[in-house]
Amino acid sequence: MQQEVATGGEELEVWIDQDLCTGDGICAQYAPEVFELDIDGLAYVKGADDELLQARGATTRVPLPLLTDVVDSAKECPGDCIHVRRVSDKVEVYGPDAE
Repeated sequence: MQQEVATGGEELEVWIDQDLCTGDGICAQYAPEVFELDIDGLAYVKGADDELLQARGATTRVPLPLLTDVVDSAKECPGDCIHVRRVSDKVEVYGPDAE
């Protein structure tokens, strides 16, 4: 899918709603540096130290070089559970609640 993604220079973060996750692993295929499936079969985001963040609503920053992969993950996710939002005001820019 690889298309250019506009950020307006804003820092973005991503989180996964595990209640909606189908465990397909598409996100981990697109951006394994950001997403990983746990032993429960659900996807989670990873922290800066590569640690799996399992707390409900846990967020991680979206590294600029991986932005397109993270956005593609959100667009292709069959569970529609990946949320990408601006850090500054928490407005979702990609995902099911994006304007």
